[in-house]
Amino acid sequence: MTSAPSTDRSTGRPPGRGSLFERLAAFSYRRRWRALALWAAVVVAVTVLSNAFGADYRNDFTLPGTESQAAQELLEKSRSAQAGDSLQIVLKVPKERGGVRASAARERVEPMLSKVAELPGVSQVRSPYEDAAAVSEDGTVAYATVTLDGTAQTVPKEDVRRIIEAAEAVTAGGSGIQAAVGGSAARKAEEGGGGAAEGAGLLGALVILVLLFGSVVAAGLPVVTALFAVGGSVGLIALLSHLADVADFTPPIMMLVGLGVGIDYALLIFSRYRGELLRGAAPGQATRAALDAAGRTVFFAGCTVIIALMGLVALGLGALQGVALAVALTVLVTMLASLTLLPALLGIFGARIRRHVTARAARRTARNRPPEGARWGRWADGVQRRPWAALLVAGIALGALAAPALGLRLGFADAGNDAPTQHSRRAYDLLAEGFGPGFNGPLAVVSEGGADAAAALRRALDATPGIAATTAPIPAGPSAPPSGGAAVSTVLAFPTSAPQDRATSDLVKRLRTDVLPSLEETTGGRYLVGGPTAATEDFADTVAARMPLFVAIVVGLSALLLLAVFRSVLIPVKAALLNLVSIGAALGAVTLVFQHGWFGVRPGPVEAFIPVMIFAIVFGLSMDYEVFLLSRVHEEWIRTGDPTASVRAGLAATGKVITAAAAIMIVVFAAFMLSPDRMLQQFGLGLAVAILLDAVVIRCLMVPAMLRLLGRRAWWLPAPLARLLPKVTLEGQWGQWGQ
Repeated sequence: MTSAPSTDRSTGRPPGRGSLFERLAAFSYRRRWRALALWAAVVVAVTVLSNAFGADYRNDFTLPGTESQAAQELLEKSRSAQAGDSLQIVLKVPKERGGVRASAARERVEPMLSKVAELPGVSQVRSPYEDAAAVSEDGTVAYATVTLDGTAQTVPKEDVRRIIEAAEAVTAGGSGIQAAVGGSAARKAEEGGGGAAEGAGLLGALVILVLLFGSVVAAGLPVVTALFAVGGSVGLIALLSHLADVADFTPPIMMLVGLGVGIDYALLIFSRYRGELLRGAAPGQATRAALDAAGRTVFFAGCTVIIALMGLVALGLGALQGVALAVALTVLVTMLASLTLLPALLGIFGARIRRHVTARAARRTARNRPPEGARWGRWADGVQRRPWAALLVAGIALGALAAPALGLRLGFADAGNDAPTQHSRRAYDLLAEGFGPGFNGPLAVVSEGGADAAAALRRALDATPGIAATTAPIPAGPSAPPSGGAAVSTVLAFPTSAPQDRATSDLVKRLRTDVLPSLEETTGGRYLVGGPTAATEDFADTVAARMPLFVAIVVGLSALLLLAVFRSVLIPVKAALLNLVSIGAALGAVTLVFQHGWFGVRPGPVEAFIPVMIFAIVFGLSMDYEVFLLSRVHEEWIRTGDPTASVRAGLAATGKVITAAAAIMIVVFAAFMLSPDRMLQQFGLGLAVAILLDAVVIRCLMVPAMLRLLGRRAWWLPAPLARLLPKVTLEGQWGQWGQ
């Protein structure tokens, strides 16, 4: 009878001992090919299922409790034609050709409109020849209104493209007619994806990793891990879209975050693995030690990101809840890949990586070069000698960059921000040329109360400063049931200002707080301001009103986690304050570029959900570096009890890794500036700037300076609170193997 082996051959430790992370690492390392095959099988299975069932992405921009949503529901209840979205087929014929009323132009336009009226997805078509108000004063520009049988989110893109193709047909044969199709559905039909952004980000990340490790194999492991995680997440989110409302812009955001986080997490673990090899550990021992130390950090950091994203649920905005759930799922999958797939890859390539690491270390020693981390140690000494100077310089710089965010104006990009080659942009410009800038963002003012109430509404709107023109009341369909016994109609009011102008926002507020309440007292009717422009204002106001609750939830939960991990009162407070500063500076940069038009960008409002998404993602990601740095500082503090030396040792051990990880994040995020989509550009810039400031200014300047000023007080925890808190450790017990 043989006895059980006293040691694990892969790790040199007694079998079954150690933390969950150690056992997980040992399991994946020993069964490396099974783990790799399992991951490959899962990714393939999820991909096949997602292709079989397809995706059901849909944007839920409903805002229960807002006036624009109430107006939309009233129109839908009354079965009004205005309840569906509409397109504008905009036409321009020069004066020298007789304008749009010329017989030659009319002979081409009218058959085209008749053809459009028969296309699927079209409810009705109103010709400019039936409505004098649809022709500009000089007779060169006109528009036909195409009412769809659904919203821009529900009408198939193929149906809209058929309308665009029909409109383009009138421009053929030297007719001299310009035609363009505008409206939300047209923009959606022409929208593009991320382009080459993902590929450029991956290539840049691989270059940085090769420069860091000097080996393509070593550099490729974090990238392969991230690709497995993102590949699985794409299929899972496509399947998830059948169960929850997931916006159609979620996949590029998910890939942006997944690639950055996946490479980042794998890099943190791989760096600790490489450090263990340099200490003389065998590949199996190094894998287990890396997962026991850096694996805990990755697990905690991933949980923090997920908590921050789940905080978006508190906003109660359907459009963001699905995005938050999808991105949180992506982070969860990347975290699992780092903890299970990466150890398997280290088992497969461990011997080759070990030879390269030891050979490179030998060459470094032969050249009498200082040990790794020496420069970062000297940097930490310099910062700690002048902590107040470091804090003041960094604080002033971040404060100056964050200042523009105080004037942040939320909204949504419209066709005026599209590329000049797109139909939606050409239609936007033609309508502004022929009818004024406000024509691209009409306000749909709904009247409930009969013909007299509707007539009084139009008179009041015509007398309101800031409104250039109005339409006659558009009644609900003849087959519509009564809405509470009162007739429902809509008056379209065209502002004198463009949809994105602040003057238009002020006009909406003035109508709701002054003009329409007074009219209701006079007529006894009910009036609601709706339409896309008003809905944008409601969305922005809702986000702004709920933002404090969201911030409090995310910051509070993250602070509690840090309190439990580092058993310190001041560390969570410091982390929360510095993270808020870096996020504010990032939003300031976004404001300068996209709202004020720096670097040639067309100015406009910042997408209404960008601040909350950037806050959730960046607050979670910045905790990666916070935890990674402080866990090493805390490890040295427990070992030596010297606050100054622990900061030096922590920064020396993590500075290079944090800088490299941040550089990879910045490259991946900044690559999305190449996207044609304005929303993705704002995401990319905001995340890249936030990570740059967090890794360089916060971690390398402000954190060492603050820890130096706090000294031993940084790790203070009242005794009663210490007894209540659970004991959570990030430092592995076997970090000194091989010494």
